[in-house]
Amino acid sequence: MKDTIDSIGLIAAGTRVETGARFPVANPGTGGQAGTAPDVGQAELDRAVAAAKAAFPAWSATSDEERAAACTAVADKIEAHAEELAQLVTAEQGKPLGGIGSQWELGGAVAWARYTAGLSLPMEVLQDTPEGRVEMYRKPLGVVGSITPWNFPVLIAVWHILPALRSGNTVVSKPSPMTPLASLRMIELMNEVLPAGVVNSVSAADGAFNMGAAMSAHPDIAKIVFTGSCGTGQKVMQSSAETMKRLTLEMGGNDAGIVLPDADPQAIAEGLFWGAFINNGQTCAAMKRLYVHDDIHDAVCDALVAYARNIKVGEGTQEDSVLGPVQNQMQFDKVAKLVAQAKESGQVLLGGEPGEGLFYPPTIIAGMTADDPLVYEEQFGPALPIIRYSDLDDALAQANALDVGLGGSVWSSDRAAAKEVAKRMECGSVWINSHGMIQPNAPFGGVKKSGFGVEFGEEGLKEYTDIQVIFA
Repeated sequence: MKDTIDSIGLIAAGTRVETGARFPVANPGTGGQAGTAPDVGQAELDRAVAAAKAAFPAWSATSDEERAAACTAVADKIEAHAEELAQLVTAEQGKPLGGIGSQWELGGAVAWARYTAGLSLPMEVLQDTPEGRVEMYRKPLGVVGSITPWNFPVLIAVWHILPALRSGNTVVSKPSPMTPLASLRMIELMNEVLPAGVVNSVSAADGAFNMGAAMSAHPDIAKIVFTGSCGTGQKVMQSSAETMKRLTLEMGGNDAGIVLPDADPQAIAEGLFWGAFINNGQTCAAMKRLYVHDDIHDAVCDALVAYARNIKVGEGTQEDSVLGPVQNQMQFDKVAKLVAQAKESGQVLLGGEPGEGLFYPPTIIAGMTADDPLVYEEQFGPALPIIRYSDLDDALAQANALDVGLGGSVWSSDRAAAKEVAKRMECGSVWINSHGMIQPNAPFGGVKKSGFGVEFGEEGLKEYTDIQVIFA
């Protein structure tokens, strides 16, 4: 397995790019090394972009049916290698193989790829009268640059690449240097069923050369699709301005959940836990702060803690591990700092002490207020602050007070009442009695500083096209 990992390379124009320099990829679960990845610069980026640009005319000219079949073939290829890719994800990202872990991520990647293959954007007739006929076409943009994060390395790469392919674009993909292995291997596999140059890859260590910035400024990349932090997304937007790139930016959030007084604490405990702690809290649309009505505050806390106590945290290849480590030291230190600050003013109901290595236990802290950093900063890790409220308008005001708005949730026994509360939340997606349960047929994106554009479904597919209107 180690030899295979260290042989993963880059693809340009359908062939492997031989590079001398490689950088180590850490295994956050063991503290060892997961493998190595190519460390390249501007010349290799230019080569990948040129390959994608050269492949675009033929790929964009293929029929809708041909592209659908090609995307289905990609889904088949990922599915056939799902276990191999899941092993790589666990090695470099840390999440367990089973449960809601790497195998689950690969299942989601296959499902998203298949659903996207079935989408289409046919010509629309806007007018057909004696005065004239007006037709609207969706045309592919050209080369799409994909920049993906470290939390779901395969799944998010599929979210970026498949709609680009389906709409007739070609791709240059750059994975996070924290988790490049599974993504690069997946692109090798894609090239076994796609024409040369349609999907290409680049990777680089964090260092003097900023690959993401170079992609954002590259004159031959027509669109950037980015998933990551708000600060990095803002830099992508700035560096894309000169070339007027199209953008889809899915950035950070600080999702609020609001528990109404009629909710059943026992019934919602499991959903609350997974809404907050899926992927160890390292999820853009995880619930990162929870507002609970005074009437049931203690009962909700008790039920949530009782469920969380049974969650095993451990190295990802251990069969009984339910949650893995925090993926990297920087994120671990941020979580530890925020929890340490929260302990000064709040009540630790569970966890609160760092484990060995990068392992941090699920941590639940009550007695939090809007002034606590754990509430107003995105922790992106296994720590959930609970805020008691008595007035719903005040809870909504606090939930909406931040300058981000990705997702939110309302928990209640009365779905109609919950829906009315949901409409008042300032975020792109709101779930009732669950959190973060995204679907491939529902547009997903943020408001305020959480995003620009949407992903998934027909609305997401449209983001990869320009409109052309023909007056016939």
